[in-house]
Amino acid sequence: MFTVKREINFSNEHECLIIGLFEKPNKFDGVLAQLDQQFEGQLTELVKSKDLSAKKKAVTKVHTFGRMGAKRLYVVGLGREKDYSFDVLREALGKTFKVVKSSTIQEAAVYLDSFLNENVDALDAAHAVSEAFALSTYRFAGYKQKSNEPAKNIEDMTVYSEVADEEDVKASLTVGYAHGKGTNSARTLVNLPGNMLTATDMANYAKELASKYDFEAEILEKEDMLKLGMGALLAVNQGSTEPPKMIVLKYQGKEEWKDVIGLVGKGITFDTGGYSIKSKDGIVGMKTDMGGAAAVLGAMEIIGELKPEQNVVAVIPSTDNMVSGNAFKPDDVITSMSGKTIEVLNTDAEGRLVLADAVTYAKHHGANYLVDVATLTGGVIVALGTETTGALTNNEALWEQVLEASYEAGEPIWRLPLFEKDKQRVRSSKIADLNNSPGREGHAIMGGAFVGEFAEDTPWVHLDIAGTSTTRKEHDLGPAGATGVMVRTLALFVERFETESN
Repeated sequence: MFTVKREINFSNEHECLIIGLFEKPNKFDGVLAQLDQQFEGQLTELVKSKDLSAKKKAVTKVHTFGRMGAKRLYVVGLGREKDYSFDVLREALGKTFKVVKSSTIQEAAVYLDSFLNENVDALDAAHAVSEAFALSTYRFAGYKQKSNEPAKNIEDMTVYSEVADEEDVKASLTVGYAHGKGTNSARTLVNLPGNMLTATDMANYAKELASKYDFEAEILEKEDMLKLGMGALLAVNQGSTEPPKMIVLKYQGKEEWKDVIGLVGKGITFDTGGYSIKSKDGIVGMKTDMGGAAAVLGAMEIIGELKPEQNVVAVIPSTDNMVSGNAFKPDDVITSMSGKTIEVLNTDAEGRLVLADAVTYAKHHGANYLVDVATLTGGVIVALGTETTGALTNNEALWEQVLEASYEAGEPIWRLPLFEKDKQRVRSSKIADLNNSPGREGHAIMGGAFVGEFAEDTPWVHLDIAGTSTTRKEHDLGPAGATGVMVRTLALFVERFETESN
């Protein structure tokens, strides 16, 4: 896919060459000046006439007419150098690769050094190139009848850099591409309809990952859950004809199974709301209620590719939430794996129930640190909108590491408060240890606080992606539909993770 070369030669043949341009009052310099000479000053003239722009994320296609080996030149506007950042570069490249793909180009070259300044070095730029390429060119195939002509995409890319070591650039390209591909895998899972991604299908997908990356896999069946007393997950599954699955993947990157990171993802493959049934409009799109599970599986794919020196256990409770004569009901009392009893006041607050048993089971497998990811509440959308993921935590040090990873991934999260009075509301049932729906006030906080009752004293961060797991509009790094949010945050968190003993 990627080839790295040290010196750029403008006589080399390529379908296109991608080059960056900062807003500067003076003329082109360095390699860009050489390129302008080959065009006999025409690039300068294009800038003067405003037919070629250096403004942030502007993309200009220039036909070369035989003046150089590349048939087309794509000039990427990078804006002012003082405002330049990794995020700006990633989005600008994403927009560029979309434009290039629309021209059905299958081979491209990138002059990496034109994208560098004091804020972005060559290795960061290489990561941005491969990650942006993977993310921006993703498409969900769907199920429409199609012509026999296959879709075209860039299959080979040459990256030129005269300032960085070739092997280091290759390594950064590999990491960035793994992050993009893992995110795309999660996007595909979320985009799949509920009848084509049941809990069994998800378990089979996890087993394929385990086989490919040599993970240890465990799939608990309904009988196993009954023996272990997973009454919360089993209650949600009661109304379904599809069997539930508790999916476990283990990656051991250290000699000893210690300092284990537990990644827990909500895997509700379709959510009707149960007897607390959703509206006819609200129920559409509930195939995406397994976005947390997809994020964890995408992160595990990246972990399998890059093999960080960490220990990780991924736990995914999976079922659909259906209505039938056997379905659980409001006012039911159920017993979770932890032994804590739960009064069910809302069957549409099912995600926190399945997470309860999953968090307990992650601790059973030795998780010393927990991060759960879930499309948990509509309340988080009311609070934070659709661009920011909500978070709760019981541990400052763990929170700081997750927050730092989210900044690097470009996936913003915002911490919501969790006070003792919030916990008391979750514990307010008169007939059970907990209730699963204390009311609308602070809805997102209540959902997370409930899960925290099962994390107990284990350092824990909760991520509510109900607003960020999908988008209605196309963007620089992908199409409308599933976003794959938190895949890269989780992967970066694992890759950079440090215990207090370190």
